[in-house]
Amino acid sequence: MNILIKEATIISSNTALNNKVMDILIEGGVIVDIKKTISPKGNVKIIEEKGLHVSAGWIDMQTASCDPGFEYKENLDTMIKCAAAGGFTAVCVHNYNLPALDNKSQIEYLINKTRNKIVSVLPFGTITVGGNGKDMAEMYDMKMSGAIAFSDYKHPIKDAGMVMRALQYADNIETLVVTHCNDESISMAGQMNEGAVATTLGLKGMPALAEELMVQRNLSILEYTNGRIHIPTISTKGSAELIKKAKSAGMNVTCGVAAVNLFLDDSVLKDFDTNYKLDPPLRTKKDVQALRTAVENGTIDVIVSDHLPQDAESKELEFDHADMGMINLQTAFNCALEGLKEKNIESIVHALTYNPRKILGIDQFEVKVNETANLTLFVIDKNTSFTEDSNHSRSRNSPFFGQDLKGKVVGILNGTKSFFN
Repeated sequence: MNILIKEATIISSNTALNNKVMDILIEGGVIVDIKKTISPKGNVKIIEEKGLHVSAGWIDMQTASCDPGFEYKENLDTMIKCAAAGGFTAVCVHNYNLPALDNKSQIEYLINKTRNKIVSVLPFGTITVGGNGKDMAEMYDMKMSGAIAFSDYKHPIKDAGMVMRALQYADNIETLVVTHCNDESISMAGQMNEGAVATTLGLKGMPALAEELMVQRNLSILEYTNGRIHIPTISTKGSAELIKKAKSAGMNVTCGVAAVNLFLDDSVLKDFDTNYKLDPPLRTKKDVQALRTAVENGTIDVIVSDHLPQDAESKELEFDHADMGMINLQTAFNCALEGLKEKNIESIVHALTYNPRKILGIDQFEVKVNETANLTLFVIDKNTSFTEDSNHSRSRNSPFFGQDLKGKVVGILNGTKSFFN
């Protein structure tokens, strides 16, 4: 099917077409023409909407598929539907699986089961066997089978020597180590950010110190090994300052932030809504503002959904007993736009397109003639109401049902495949 996108503002900060309103013609999954005006000819699907924007396809660097092992929470098909509806043409799947993504068979399972889907699925193998932080997994075998990077997901590696060896080994096989930063000996049993709100609610807090100590430790190891590391979801002002300083010193570190941490602070937990129980937690207003600034100045490289489906039995409990996590593939863009506002749309898009692909070392896509049509279409001056009917996930752990959020994802194109909301 040929597609004609009409009067779309192109967001592509690395090209001369950035911020220009153009028509874009796609034939056979390839962009064949970009002009101020293109007249439709023959059998062509026309996409037009007031305020339409287009960019290279978005990529999410932190998603849980729950498949295999927890398919009652999510499976690969429903995850892909969520991603497509949220504007993502590719997602990186972390280890929230049983068996763990710690061997080539599990990597091949994900790749084979998602082959030729509209959303490209990029598996992250575990750094350690079972993701338990003790013995290094067969990273080379997994890389040869298609693992694009390595992460123990939400399980921080306590053993500093393991982090050091993983960085050294990853450097030898030219791959990336991604490690969650949370010193569990400090945050142990914490339910939310440590601060005034936690004290008022009588909940045990997760201190910013727990994250910042682990960030500092891993940066010190990185400096020693001269390797490369990615910290997937920072949440505090102190973490942003540490990473900014490390980058200024020439260290090869990159980092991300969960979109919801750019939008909300810990005050939303006053009603004990377990859907706001997250790791990393929602922090203070000062932290939120510092994270927004860090995206704007490039300290934070990527924005992620941190999509983690949980079933009702895991969330509809007393706050202390509920599991952490929320579904957010379909609302990640809205959260980022709510936090950073329309004036920062180029920063948002850069953190969803160019930077993730650069960090992962995969091909970039641009909005230009003769390029494969890997595109996301969106509107920034309209609101979206996320409802249970529009939710594609098997889980319902979102605090945003019934809320109007800034921005609207119109659809995606990935080669000859397309999806429109």
